[in-house]
Amino acid sequence: MTTSSHLRAPAFDPTLLALGEEVSEALAHGRPVVALESSVLSGFPHPDNLELAREMDAGIRAQGAVPARIALLSGKLRVGLDDALLQEFCAYGKVPKVSTRDIGVTLAAGGPGGTTVSSSLLAAELAGIRVFAVAGIGGVHRDAPASFDISTDLVQFTRARTAVVCAGAKSMLHPQWTLEWLETAGIPVIGYRCDDFPAYLSVSSGVRNPHRLDDLADIARATWAHWRSGNDTSVLVTHPIAEDDGIPSQEITDALAEATERAAREGITGPAVTPYLLKAIAEATEGRTADANVSVLKSTTALAAEFAVHLAKEEQR
Repeated sequence: MTTSSHLRAPAFDPTLLALGEEVSEALAHGRPVVALESSVLSGFPHPDNLELAREMDAGIRAQGAVPARIALLSGKLRVGLDDALLQEFCAYGKVPKVSTRDIGVTLAAGGPGGTTVSSSLLAAELAGIRVFAVAGIGGVHRDAPASFDISTDLVQFTRARTAVVCAGAKSMLHPQWTLEWLETAGIPVIGYRCDDFPAYLSVSSGVRNPHRLDDLADIARATWAHWRSGNDTSVLVTHPIAEDDGIPSQEITDALAEATERAAREGITGPAVTPYLLKAIAEATEGRTADANVSVLKSTTALAAEFAVHLAKEEQR
C-alpha cells in the first residue's frame, strides 16, 4: 500500500542552485542585490549582448547594489554570473528561453537556458533576493478570450516575495486585462512618479496605475508592509521608459493590429506569437524598438538597484 509520504512532492535540492561568489557574499552581509533574467540577452547578437550585460551590471553597481543575473548552465540554476560565465553564456548566442515549466527539462539535459521572468523569480526566491529588474513583464494577451494566452509571469508573481521593478507590460499585451488579473491575484502595482501603467516601449498604456508613490523609501515601506502583513505575493513597481527614447503607443497599436491578423492567417500560435509580434513591431517602427529596448533595460536596472538599497535599509528597521 502506498503511504502518504510517497505522495509528497520531493523537497528542493539545494545542489541545483549555484550562487556566484559576489552574490553569496552580498546576501550574507545584507547588502542589496538585484536579480536579472538572461533570456533577453539572446535577442542581441554576440558580442553586443555581452557589452549590454556589462553595462547593465555597471549601472547596478553604480547605485550601490550587486547584480545577480540568472541562467541555466551545466545542469545548475546559476544566480550571479561572474565575467567568465557571462562570456560563456553570451557566446552561445541564441539559447532556449526557459520558463518555470521548462526548468526541469533543461536542467536534466544540462544544456544552456535563458531564464525568463517566471524562472528568474523562482531562482531569486530560492536565493533570498528581494528585488528583480526587467524591462517588460508578461501578461494577458489581446486574444486571450480565444487563445487563453496568459503569461506564466503572472502566476509566478503569486508565489514570490520579490519586488519586481519594470516598465509595465510588454507592448503586445492587453494592459487593462493584465491589471485586472493582477488585482484578482492580490498583487500590488505601484507607479513610481507615474500615474499611468507604462507600456514597455511606450511611456503610457493609457491605463492608470492602481497606486502612485513618488519616493522610493515610501515604496520600500509599502513593500515590506505588504509582506509583513502576511501576503506572499510580489509587488510590482512601475516606471516608464524615458520620453525621448519611447515610441508613441499609437504606432505600436497600429503595427500590432496588422501583425496579429497576419499571425492568425499564418497559423502562428503559442510561444511563437510573442517573438513574431515583436519582430513585426520592429519592422513597422524601422528598427527604433532596438534602441528603445536598450534604453529601458538600462534605466530599469539602475532604478531597481536604487530601490534595492532602500528596501535593504527598510528591512533592517
